[in-house]
Amino acid sequence: MKHSAPAVIMAIGIFLVWQLVAMVINAPYILPTPLQILEKIWVLKENLFFVQLPATLQVTGIGLGISIVLGLALAMAMDRFPALERALYPVVVATQTIPTTAIAPLFVLWFGYSIWSKVLVTILITFFPITITVFDGLKSTKREMEELLTSYGASPWDIFWKLKLPTALPSFFSAIKMAIPLSVIGAAIAEWLGAQEGLGYFSKRMMTQLDGAGVFAPIVLLSVVAMVAVFIITKIEDHWITWRKDA
Repeated sequence: MKHSAPAVIMAIGIFLVWQLVAMVINAPYILPTPLQILEKIWVLKENLFFVQLPATLQVTGIGLGISIVLGLALAMAMDRFPALERALYPVVVATQTIPTTAIAPLFVLWFGYSIWSKVLVTILITFFPITITVFDGLKSTKREMEELLTSYGASPWDIFWKLKLPTALPSFFSAIKMAIPLSVIGAAIAEWLGAQEGLGYFSKRMMTQLDGAGVFAPIVLLSVVAMVAVFIITKIEDHWITWRKDA
């Protein structure tokens, strides 16, 4: 409770200020109050929780899963082969210079309104932080430790499994915690620009109806889902990486 108290107090303060400002403006189509948003979520709970949310979670899960697999594979390959690092590292960085909102409509043209047009946007956003963060974690292994294991007759696989992988695990969990909110953002952007279901699509539809609370309701729901997912990953990290506390 002592650890969570500052965050709870800050959240309550933000919501109180938001409530007061929205009441002074008195324009729900521009800035609804938190109570109006919660009421809208309750009214639309069946549509939001059983239709729109599963569609967005499906896009997020597939895109994030593919990004994790490809990011880990590429990070390990670049760590193992320096020539591959020199060739691919600039390409990985270049993927982040592509404006997502500009290329997302192209994915819709190529793949239509299928799930893959939205999955590709999610991959494009989450691939970079996973690859670079895990790669930096693998590179942070102390050279002296590698030389010591080599002098004991350890193979490159032994060095990777017993030294580099444990060293890179904190970076891996940090990458996942960064990628989860980004994957949610990517899915919402893709649904906003071209989709037939999902929380991003629903928010856009509510905007055309000038329903401010309806616009904010899926956004709040997405934020809660992302925070819960990050909280779960943090607990898994604390359970697996016990040596961090000792350090």
